[in-house]
Amino acid sequence: MNTMVSDLDELILVDEADRSLGFLSKALCHEGRGVLHRAFSLLIFNDRGELLIQQRAASKRLWPMYWSNSCCSHPRGDESLEAATQRRLHEELGIRCPLQFLFKFQYQAQFDATGAENELCSVYVGRCRQPIRANSDEIVDWRWIAPEALQREMAAEGGRTFTPWFMLEWARIWRDHRQAVLVI
Repeated sequence: MNTMVSDLDELILVDEADRSLGFLSKALCHEGRGVLHRAFSLLIFNDRGELLIQQRAASKRLWPMYWSNSCCSHPRGDESLEAATQRRLHEELGIRCPLQFLFKFQYQAQFDATGAENELCSVYVGRCRQPIRANSDEIVDWRWIAPEALQREMAAEGGRTFTPWFMLEWARIWRDHRQAVLVI
């Protein structure tokens, strides 16, 4: 079953204060330098304190085959962040778990001349004990990694390639939220 978000799905346009400004298709939100829209990023840990990271499918328009956080996406239409995060956890990873909001950040990242991310992204963390059932339409590979090992991999030259939003949010988590994350 293909559960990928359609390029025609309506995403929520926002201003820098996260006030809704209307809707625009996913495809148009990501054209050129991108149009600011609402997004979320989930970091799921196991009982050993390891983070689930995934390698994005080759079919992804932006950052295919890059390693990234456990799960990320966009709420659709007037869908709440709570509903959207649980929907995507289940669609991408086959799991459900409670999530804790950490912070919100805005970024713009250019992938190529024709596409970019321009998002106001809410970051959540959670702990899961359920087995992962990764959706192969979304994820080509996944693994659990200790936070310290991830920190080393991100700092290494010539290492794995990570998505820009994951690098930005992980740097902030490591700097400002390390203790909160380690006790989840």
